[in-house]
Amino acid sequence: MNILITGGAGFIGSHVVRLFVNRYPDYYIVNMDKLTYAGNLANLADVEDKPNYSFVRADICDFETVMGVLKEHHIEGIIHLAAESHVDRSIRDPFSFAQTNVMGTLSLLQAARNYWESLPEGYEGKRFYHISTDEVYGALDFDNSFFTEDTKYDPHSPYSASKAASDHFVRAFHDTYGMPTIVTNCSNNYGPYQFPEKLIPLFINNIRQGKSLPVYGKGENVRDWLYVEDHARAIDLIFHKGRIADTYNIGGFNEWRNIDLIKVIIATVDRLLGNAEGTSLSLISYVTDRPGHDLRYAIDSTKLKEELGWEPSLQFEEGIERTVRWYLDNEEWMRQVTSGDYRRYYEEMYSNRQ
Repeated sequence: MNILITGGAGFIGSHVVRLFVNRYPDYYIVNMDKLTYAGNLANLADVEDKPNYSFVRADICDFETVMGVLKEHHIEGIIHLAAESHVDRSIRDPFSFAQTNVMGTLSLLQAARNYWESLPEGYEGKRFYHISTDEVYGALDFDNSFFTEDTKYDPHSPYSASKAASDHFVRAFHDTYGMPTIVTNCSNNYGPYQFPEKLIPLFINNIRQGKSLPVYGKGENVRDWLYVEDHARAIDLIFHKGRIADTYNIGGFNEWRNIDLIKVIIATVDRLLGNAEGTSLSLISYVTDRPGHDLRYAIDSTKLKEELGWEPSLQFEEGIERTVRWYLDNEEWMRQVTSGDYRRYYEEMYSNRQ
């Protein structure tokens, strides 16, 4: 099977690419990524020379290029992860989020439709899998309720609004054209290779450097956390066995208040660095809350567990230990990312090819 994975040089995407390349040597995996600030091919250095893998630098909004890639590689399955994903950036620049997340998804859908409908077998054996977020559902109160696949959409940020719109386009392409689509909505991911604008890698790096740990509001917002490799396993399972035109929620059954999570990170980093217990607690600083900051997210993954047998493999304590150790052990990766050197390297590399 020939599979296109979009956004495969990013955080979640690189874990999905690695899993598919290593687990399915008879598949051919094409990784398409624009290599924005969050895309880093160093995330895939261990698979870049595999015979069943290739990389294409392209923007999913470039319809003609996407069509060319689908045709050249005879793509039968698409796993769509490419997206702008940081809420703070979406508040500052909603246009780029609408462009990439909405128009980019539409470009990919239309290209897949045109290519697959041109084939003698049509949609038979094809699959378009769109990865979304729990943020499209809005916010929950502290009432033990959970987001299910039937929860009404209620996005509150430009980011979540753009993802909600893209979800609707994916489902519309099934209902209108019969395209074989699947949508999943996942909770907050954590683990290796995450760009350090996100809470966990940012705070690990700041603790190591003795920098401030900025906490929105009072740190009382609650999130459900999922180890990224468990998410990749779920994507693999759903891509192969999920029902066409269905939706699956992927969550960690692992809710934490932000301030409690931050204290776990501090304790873990301090211990692994050999600092006295509580050394870095003084780095916490409370800042003005984010506009439209959702109070609580919590995913109910019961459907995925009952229908396909998936559940998280790691307890959070083990996952956070692995995560902290990885960032502390990969200081050069972090230096390259935070300095921007990795982007200068790729820009020079690709300009020399032209």
